[in-house]
Amino acid sequence: MLTQLAATLAQSIGTTLYISGEESVHQIKMRAARLGMQPETLFLLTETNLDEIIAHIENLKPKFVVVDSIQTVYLEDLTSAAGSISQVRESAARLTQTAKATGIPIFLVGHVTKAGAIAGPRVLEHIVDTVLYLEGERFHAYRLLRSVKNRFGATSEVGVFEMTQDGMIEIDNPSQAFLAERAPGSSGSAIAVTMEGTRPLLVEIQALTNSSAFAYPRRTGNGFDMGRLLLLTATLQQRVGLKLGAQDVFVNVVGGLKITEPAADLTVALAIASSFRNQPVAEDLVVMGEVGLSGELRTVAQAQRRLTEAARLGFKRALVPQTLTRMKDKPDGIELVGARTLAEALQVALVK
Repeated sequence: MLTQLAATLAQSIGTTLYISGEESVHQIKMRAARLGMQPETLFLLTETNLDEIIAHIENLKPKFVVVDSIQTVYLEDLTSAAGSISQVRESAARLTQTAKATGIPIFLVGHVTKAGAIAGPRVLEHIVDTVLYLEGERFHAYRLLRSVKNRFGATSEVGVFEMTQDGMIEIDNPSQAFLAERAPGSSGSAIAVTMEGTRPLLVEIQALTNSSAFAYPRRTGNGFDMGRLLLLTATLQQRVGLKLGAQDVFVNVVGGLKITEPAADLTVALAIASSFRNQPVAEDLVVMGEVGLSGELRTVAQAQRRLTEAARLGFKRALVPQTLTRMKDKPDGIELVGARTLAEALQVALVK
């Protein structure tokens, strides 16, 4: 992605510098040629000595710099190895000073741990002005570029891209892409409207229940918090009467997305109930709402944006907590169907 960005900026604003401590110049050139990028003002440098890197930046005076990666860069003044906490901290601080002194934006590539945090631990996040995470499942084509820190604007903004043989391609309408392969009329499927920053996304949530062959039934959530999945299955069993105690329950968020907000609770619960009863959820229905331990439905934030996006994609009805049916400035083209409890929501959503 940064190679594509550097090549685009080289064509539009002038000289850019890509510094690599991991790959050779030949390897980067081969990738750029494969992607059809050969701008004359994109300069490549293979170097890990930070003093040499800063000297090249000051001499070339590029409009944009990429350092790939900060864990390979070292300062000779420090005795620790490249990639250590002290080297990462001091190298990032020196590059930050250079960026502020020269006015040149510098992108630092940082490795992440298996838990998804920036290796360091997290010292890099405290030094830089903006932190962007590129997320995505290994076997899925979609990637999310998420802003988790931004001293110049809003955080939690998200860009959606598709990994192709021609590089990273922006998805203009991610909601439509996530719903493109939905099987109509199948049980165990419901549509959630989730917020990624200020961007509403419609995603399909699938669930499957099956009689367990073990003494302790399995609960598996792919892209959904395990704690909330356990809470929802317990609520469905205790407040609605679904006998899930001997059922394996599997939940999957289609497209490799990860949903953490409670606004998707009702969608997950409906998908589980739909699979258990083998009754599909109405195709023209989107679902949003937080589920409480008493089975009550609670309102969600930014409901108007969510509903506007659902209406734009052709959904005619939205199942929402009862309090949202009294909202002002309702979006045109979509009917709000209210429910006070999870049991009422099941009666409305499931096709007999």
